[in-house]
Amino acid sequence: MTGVDVVLIGEILVEFSCEDPLADQARIRLGFSGDVLNAAAAAAAAGARAAVLTAVADDGLGDALVARVRALGVDTSLIRRVPGGNGAYLLQGDLTGEREFTYWRTGSVASRLDVADVERERATLAGARALVATGVGSALSDSSRRAVLAAARIAAEGGAAVVYDPNYRARLTSQERARAVLAEVAPHCALVTPSCPSDALALLGTDDPIAAAEAVLALGAGAAAVTSGAEHVVVTDPGGPLTLPVPVVADAVDATGAGDVLTGTTAARLALGDPLPTAVRLGIGAASLSVTGRGGTGRIPTLAETRAAAGGRNVTSPHPR
Repeated sequence: MTGVDVVLIGEILVEFSCEDPLADQARIRLGFSGDVLNAAAAAAAAGARAAVLTAVADDGLGDALVARVRALGVDTSLIRRVPGGNGAYLLQGDLTGEREFTYWRTGSVASRLDVADVERERATLAGARALVATGVGSALSDSSRRAVLAAARIAAEGGAAVVYDPNYRARLTSQERARAVLAEVAPHCALVTPSCPSDALALLGTDDPIAAAEAVLALGAGAAAVTSGAEHVVVTDPGGPLTLPVPVVADAVDATGAGDVLTGTTAARLALGDPLPTAVRLGIGAASLSVTGRGGTGRIPTLAETRAAAGGRNVTSPHPR
């Protein structure tokens, strides 16, 4: 496959979401989500040709999943259909970010990704302009960790901007393992996008966004964009830190996937030649709009909408160290 701007590696999940207290006959909504799909949909909406490198079960539910990926404008040619089961999760959430996830993903087909799957798509990875990988994808299994690292290495050697979202999940992995993966992948990365305080405290030992960004650079990454919910984003490269504001959006209903939308949009715009502050600013705009829809891909704004949301929100003066 040729002509891909952004490759995303990881697992697409079946999503069951519930707004009511869990009980017999509670209303459950079926969808498809996961950090890699949320980011891929955002990358496609931001103007990039995006493709997901993953495995999906060869069954009816897998058919519906792939159809949803295609409907979001994401290329499905890197999806391998295999026997087995898809990963799934039940989501109960609110706008504060205090969301509860119950996962069923042990032994899922995507958790069995390995270096051989990456090598099969070496030409596409080497020719891509950006790669998105996450801590979730690397935490699924030892083989998926190897796959993420191999993909990052191949993409970086080909000149792609590797973007890594640590996306730490205590139920999936330990702090020690997540820190080790971050240390391994960071030297290949053009950008790492940790959340603060969640990722920053667990993986970088600080709840200060500037200190967290500097810690990412110390690991060998080219730049960091540290998110702080609806407050601001600190963007740091060797030139120093900048603070980008987050637009206020009315009618917010669900923050699920907002960080993924930021990562996917930013990666797309980096792939298409935007400078880092501009790419992150557009990522922030898209993420802010995404909270007006339910589910990880319930609201993926168009590039025009994203530009309008980010309009006038320029980089502030350099943040003091």
